[in-house]
Amino acid sequence: MATSNLSRKSGVIVGDDVLKLFNYAQEKEFAIPAINVTSSSTVVASLEAARDKKAPIILQMSQGGAAYFAGKGVANDKQQASIAGAVAGAQYIRSIAASYEIPVILHTDHCAKKLLPWLDGMMDADEAYFKEHGEPLFSSHMIDLSEEEVDFNIQTTAKYLKRAAPMKQWLEMEIGITGGEEDGVNNEDVDNNSLYTQPEDILNIYQTLSAISPYFSIAAGFGNVHGVYKPGNVKLHPELLGKHQAHVKDKSGSKKTKPVYLVFHGGSGSTKGEYKEAISHGVVKVNLDTDLQYAYLTGIRDYVLNKKDYIMAQVGNPDGEDKPNKKYFDPRVWVREGEKTMSKRVQEGLVDFNTAGQL
Repeated sequence: MATSNLSRKSGVIVGDDVLKLFNYAQEKEFAIPAINVTSSSTVVASLEAARDKKAPIILQMSQGGAAYFAGKGVANDKQQASIAGAVAGAQYIRSIAASYEIPVILHTDHCAKKLLPWLDGMMDADEAYFKEHGEPLFSSHMIDLSEEEVDFNIQTTAKYLKRAAPMKQWLEMEIGITGGEEDGVNNEDVDNNSLYTQPEDILNIYQTLSAISPYFSIAAGFGNVHGVYKPGNVKLHPELLGKHQAHVKDKSGSKKTKPVYLVFHGGSGSTKGEYKEAISHGVVKVNLDTDLQYAYLTGIRDYVLNKKDYIMAQVGNPDGEDKPNKKYFDPRVWVREGEKTMSKRVQEGLVDFNTAGQL
């Protein structure tokens, strides 16, 4: 069982428990879906899916998603809404996660150079939480400087890992650009060659970061693209990940067959075979967002279309002019329909990534 070596069996896990869970994932060849959450509703949908499939889960907030958690009416010119929303979302997840009796990794998504003040603010909250509780507020963060020069990317990531290390906090970084567009980050026009990370860069990152802390993972590009595209339009080469692992093992002398903890970005629309091959090469985390946004919509869309004659007014429907419609327009009813369809799609990911049944 994935929880057999964990000191905390349910709720938000941190530090060595995250490391142990990723080691177990590599050993058993499964990856943990990372679900972008923007509200208590999407959190609940994700936790329900993982509980029902007896699986661990990663809940993550992007900069835009965190701002949405705070409220679209809050100013964000200095990342204040994104910081406040991320902290509020983290506190909510910590409060409710243990009720679902599964281990949860609490993570934040892409943080580009222009968004570093957001990461700084969250790490301020981590350090304050660590001072009081002996662990960071978040299990992990992602720093994404893949659009910058390689040396700047690696050295800046190392600086943040040094800050995270005393808290045993995990840090994910990206090298090689993920194409497409997500949450305001647009890489639709990048050169295709930039989508494929070189093994020498992976080795450089591994050697630099492992000298600081073991708590890091790498999102390496192998043709990944955010969003959903027609079959054949995205050329994924997951076999490159195996070559990266072999190169690092050979040059570093690591005893592990898969010394690098790898992350799969831009996973929506990929084939099950592509997921399976990537996971076999040491991928421990797969991001899911676009497919889940659409899944959430479908439940609400279908409810509205099927019940439209019952939600056009507060009173009066096909059953009678004096019949009240509160039980149809109550947000707890139609929002719940979105949760159910999103949860079903998360469960599909848990099966596809071999995460289901690991607890």
